[in-house]
Amino acid sequence: MFDSIKIAFQYITPKHLISRIVGKLAAAEAGGLTTALIKLFIKQYKVNMAEAERENPADYASFNEFFTRPLKDDARVICPNEQDLAMPVDGAMSQSGDIKHDSIFQAKGHDYSLTTLLGGKPELAAPFKNGKFATVYLAPKDYHRIHMPMDGQLTDMVYVPGDLFSVNPLTARRVPGLFARNERVVAIFNTPKGKMAMVLVGATIVASIETVWAGTVSPPVGKNVVHWQYPSEGEEAVFLKKGDELGRFKLGSTIVACFEPDMVELADYSAGDDTRLGDVFATLTQ
Repeated sequence: MFDSIKIAFQYITPKHLISRIVGKLAAAEAGGLTTALIKLFIKQYKVNMAEAERENPADYASFNEFFTRPLKDDARVICPNEQDLAMPVDGAMSQSGDIKHDSIFQAKGHDYSLTTLLGGKPELAAPFKNGKFATVYLAPKDYHRIHMPMDGQLTDMVYVPGDLFSVNPLTARRVPGLFARNERVVAIFNTPKGKMAMVLVGATIVASIETVWAGTVSPPVGKNVVHWQYPSEGEEAVFLKKGDELGRFKLGSTIVACFEPDMVELADYSAGDDTRLGDVFATLTQ
């Protein structure tokens, strides 16, 4: 009963307005007030500051700066085997498995469209049909930078407007098509073994989604899908190596990774299993 009330409340609240207000507050540099808020957050969510590059909460000028904190160089090890893909984020596995033609499994009783997830563009979705996917949820305590699972050349980025439902496990079980209805940024890469899509899904009070090549992609909020294409050579070309930072969330969210058919075998994660950046995410099959 209480879960149903929480979901119903999400449908009626002005999620974009609330998220943008929270984003403004999170960007504020309020001195002692900011430090107090960070300390409260660390205590509430049991954030491990021992692995942060700056362990002292007072060293962060804003909450956003703390939330997107870098880690110490030795805090994560990127799996070295060339056949292994690296887990792109700290978090918890939501779901993973086969893309059944154009359908991705969200939770019991809920699937959603691959094409819709990738911005309603059939030409971008086509290579991934009958491939593999993995959805990873980032909780408030987690490290909120996203890294590359393998080497890749950026070919496309798509901003897709949408809702800002929470992406926690409860909402994933209750809101149909959650990840294909929330605001998101899609990045498509050519890799040495096939195409890879990395989808950064927005959520309630996610103040912004950023990439290392474009900076802040959202906000501002748009009403239309926006598609950028990138060259393979020249100043605008973007090539990232396995383990390189791809982007970041200011406040938590979810990533969905998609791979071509017969490209990878996903590691044996079950729904709810913790994930750690750099661990083996998948293994190339060719």
